[in-house]
Amino acid sequence: MKDLLNVQDYLFAINDVGDWEGDEEVVAETLNDLIHMAWDRLPDDLDCESIDEIINGIWEHLRGDLALVEADFEELTDWVTHYVDSSLDEKI
Repeated sequence: MKDLLNVQDYLFAINDVGDWEGDEEVVAETLNDLIHMAWDRLPDDLDCESIDEIINGIWEHLRGDLALVEADFEELTDWVTHYVDSSLDEKI
């Protein structure tokens, strides 16, 4: 049911991420990149509620986590891949 949703609705603007001591743009861009990666991993036939839960879970897990500005992007992409895959496994 991915075609009923739009990834753009989940993306963050700089003012959406809160105070990151000047790194708000980096945090928003990183989150948006991770959301796009997660979106691409989701099956097209996954129900809207599960998609919403998984995509919103990225922010829930990373909110306030300094990894967003300190970790290598590759580490974050590995985390997103694992997070999405394990979330999908729970749905099956």
